[in-house]
Amino acid sequence: MTGWLIAFALAALVLAGLVLLGRIPRSAWEISAAALLFGLAGYAWQGNPGLAGAPRQLAQADAQPFDEALAEKRRGLAERFGPAAQWMMLSDGLARQGKTKAAANVLLSALRDQPDDANLWLGLGNALVAHGDGMLSPGAQFAYRKALAIDPDAPAPRYFYGLALARAGQLQAARDLWAPLVARAPADSEVRKELESNIARIDAMLAGIQSGQP
Repeated sequence: MTGWLIAFALAALVLAGLVLLGRIPRSAWEISAAALLFGLAGYAWQGNPGLAGAPRQLAQADAQPFDEALAEKRRGLAERFGPAAQWMMLSDGLARQGKTKAAANVLLSALRDQPDDANLWLGLGNALVAHGDGMLSPGAQFAYRKALAIDPDAPAPRYFYGLALARAGQLQAARDLWAPLVARAPADSEVRKELESNIARIDAMLAGIQSGQP
């Protein structure tokens, strides 16, 4: 019933507006009223005025939450200041909003001007993995390999490429990247302890696979 009252009230307001504000000629009143009645007839046919209101919300994409801890580790191992850091901060800000494609595109734009920056290639690899919900795509692998080729002694490309490989199930490849990094890391560093633990788990898993154990 409420829906009908609202519909008739709106129709009356529209007609009054046409007459008083629009100053349509008297000869057009009947035509205007007929047009409004035609609209009400369509509402009666297609609509459901007795149905209770139910506000709808836009569905949210099932995006992976931004990993603050991983971003902080990247800043500790790689960029902290300089031109690359500014681009990375912008990319991180977009990723926090769930705009993973835009986060990757920002770094692509930066690389057009600075194609030899290993940190930007590393960031692009991470951004593409995030955009793929953790999947190591060919594009992400290319970005990681570019970062390694530009700065083979830097710890960050080895760490993050190895992490992406391990999560993709490429355990031996991850181990091969991490082993030299462990050898160079300070004995009491958190990264070395983490990677030693990761490598020990990989060795146990690989040994189980080779022996035919589940």
